[in-house]
Amino acid sequence: MESLEQLEEQAINAALKHQWDEAILLNKQIISLDQVNFGTYLRLGFAYMQKHELAKAKTFYRKILKMQPVNRIALENLEKIKILEKRKKTILNTTNSNLNPNVFLEIPGKTKTVKLVKLGQKEELAGLIIGQEVQLKQKKRKIEIRTQQNDYIGSLPDDVSQRLKYFIKEKSTYTCFIKETSLTEVVVFIKEETKGRKVQRYLSFAQNPHTVMSDIKQEETSEHEDEEEWIGVGEEVEVVEKDEDLEHIKQDNYDESEEE
Repeated sequence: MESLEQLEEQAINAALKHQWDEAILLNKQIISLDQVNFGTYLRLGFAYMQKHELAKAKTFYRKILKMQPVNRIALENLEKIKILEKRKKTILNTTNSNLNPNVFLEIPGKTKTVKLVKLGQKEELAGLIIGQEVQLKQKKRKIEIRTQQNDYIGSLPDDVSQRLKYFIKEKSTYTCFIKETSLTEVVVFIKEETKGRKVQRYLSFAQNPHTVMSDIKQEETSEHEDEEEWIGVGEEVEVVEKDEDLEHIKQDNYDESEEE
């Protein structure tokens, strides 16, 4: 017989792979061995939410509150369920068991995990699901994150927005997925798909967190200075040549006057 620790590890792995039926089965086995395991009740509530079985999810979250009345996760998810039921809004079934396990694979310079700012209404956040693909929408001063139905979720921080706007302007393309979601916090995962020709030598996401556009601006400034220096040399040579021509003309005129 498998130990409690082994069952918990299997239940967590099943959830990470979005294998909700398997996760539910394993967590119920855990409850049969340990009826006061808070984590197991939370996992069951979450798994049932992903399966859109809100009544069953409520049952497990309420059981947690009977044992731990101020459990923040249970309270928040019950609030989320209430919003979904009131608006008859369902959690979008865009990924679940079909989620690519490599969708959140980190690639330095090509991917970035970002916590959104200026979140949208709770009514919209309640329907989000981990792994859901969302869209980047450019505005004048920022980049918004919206659902495929154009519901506003939140915005990228200014530093990330500024850099991505430049790369998108230069024909780079990106995909974006919900990585973490609650009514008070949303984290997205952005991945570079193609890079524009003009920005081929730059990283979409600089490894130095303090770099916004300084690496690009510095190189562009350097190139501009080199161009100005080259032009200056050319102009100086041209002026010298003109001065020499004038000397030749003056010398010719002098020689002619001597002959006379």
